[in-house]
Amino acid sequence: MADKKLQQKTVSAPTDLIIRPRITEKSTALSERNAYVFDVSQRATKNEIKKAIVTLYKVTPLKIAVSVMRAKNVFKRGKKGKTAGGKKAVVYLKKGDKITIM
Repeated sequence: MADKKLQQKTVSAPTDLIIRPRITEKSTALSERNAYVFDVSQRATKNEIKKAIVTLYKVTPLKIAVSVMRAKNVFKRGKKGKTAGGKKAVVYLKKGDKITIM
């Protein structure tokens, strides 16, 4: 049982934690105020996300807000389905720091 807990908490690389930047209208508006939104791994913690941001983008976050997005039932083209759930992190930076997203 202890082995399962160890397996869930160990992460090999920062690229395994931060999946991709989340580019939406809301996230674009937030980026103008030094807040950037990323899709992150389900098992990522705030401290691990902070270390990954420092490693990948060479900036130190002031604050990180994490939220879990539930999977939703949808009805598309006459068929039932589910959207993928996930986890997202909003990373707040101090004035002057920027993250360039492709």
